[in-house]
Amino acid sequence: MSLFEDDRRFNARLQKLRFFPLAVTGGAGCRLRDESGREPLDFSAAWGAASLGYGHPALAGAVAEAARDPAGASILSGATAPATRLAECLLELTPGTGERRVWIGHSGSDANEATVRAVKLATGRPRILAFEGAYHGGIGHSMAVSGHVAQEGVDKDPGLTLVPYPDPYRPPRDGQAPGAAVLARLEALFATTVPPEEVAAFFIEPIQADGGLIVPPEGFLRDLAALCRRHGILLVCDEVKVGLARSGTLHCFEQEGIAPDIVTLGKGLGGGLPVSAAVGPAEIFDAAPAYSMQTLHGNPVCASAALAVLAEIEGEGLAAHAREVGGHLAGALRTLADRQPLIGNVRGRGLAIGVELVADRTTREPATQATALAMARCFELGLVVYCVGMHSNVLEITPPLVLTREDAEEGAAIIAHALEDVAAGRVDPAVLDGFDGW
Repeated sequence: MSLFEDDRRFNARLQKLRFFPLAVTGGAGCRLRDESGREPLDFSAAWGAASLGYGHPALAGAVAEAARDPAGASILSGATAPATRLAECLLELTPGTGERRVWIGHSGSDANEATVRAVKLATGRPRILAFEGAYHGGIGHSMAVSGHVAQEGVDKDPGLTLVPYPDPYRPPRDGQAPGAAVLARLEALFATTVPPEEVAAFFIEPIQADGGLIVPPEGFLRDLAALCRRHGILLVCDEVKVGLARSGTLHCFEQEGIAPDIVTLGKGLGGGLPVSAAVGPAEIFDAAPAYSMQTLHGNPVCASAALAVLAEIEGEGLAAHAREVGGHLAGALRTLADRQPLIGNVRGRGLAIGVELVADRTTREPATQATALAMARCFELGLVVYCVGMHSNVLEITPPLVLTREDAEEGAAIIAHALEDVAAGRVDPAVLDGFDGW
């Protein structure tokens, strides 16, 4: 019995998102090792979580030291040095004014969950705004304020209003500029069915990640932030996937010229260990004691891992590295697009890159099956890459921040090979049997 077959027998389907038969036994740097002994290049970093790649010595050392001499196991009923230092570090690294606090959790999902609950409690306002296509998490309130098609059927927050995320590649049919159309929609809502004085917060992503790696139009988020400020609506910036150096700056929102009231972090913060954070005003996160807690929040091993990740990002200049290598990779993919009609659009910032595949460049019809076949063929050729988007037609490239130019070129060449094979009909659709994807 293989590892992958055992996984099917023993591990619940509820927690799986499978595209091809990947079964991992180890990893080093930007490469995984599967049960057959192959070492595929990883362009996903486990959805961005493995920010330093696999087996990074600084991360391994910090975790081992914390496990050898642990400062307890929780911050629930006692202060600990690793969690307190992590909170202090995040406050130093995250712009903001006034007295602020840090809430520490396990994942981006629970960071957004805690924030939804806290902003409603502290402001007394029952409504939340978010974007269609947004994926803010997979638990409770984080799912309830998300707008991704993968979560259809999930009960939504009764005060939630979703608005379109402006997509420069797919502008409104009436010819309006994407950003202007969304702002006009918000103004109309505020004048009618969504009184702004009832809105606690607007949850945004500076790049809409699971919705399709969509980069907003220049100036849109600045105008949105100004609109929120006018009405006293808190701006919550979800940097769970695209933050912490991935976009080419420490925080992705810095490239938009905005100052969010609250920033949520996760995935890459722990380098593969479960840790998240929300950073924001003391009046929000001190609104009530014991209001959003779990026993292992802030445990010393995960907090120490996060401190090591932040130290490596700063010490090794990984934001600049992501900007440089990501620019090189995006350039190679745009060159590929010149000769590969399946590619409709290449977009992104730093090492957060989306490659949208279309069946026709004129109509921009999503090439959903071709995308699934391309992922399967990439895996056969030695590259792990997944897809996102409301039509599952965008290859999401979020590799470890330590990706080299040589790695980038190798991965781009594999994507080119895979797309050529798909376009030529050389990939048997049977490779998709048993793999649901999104």
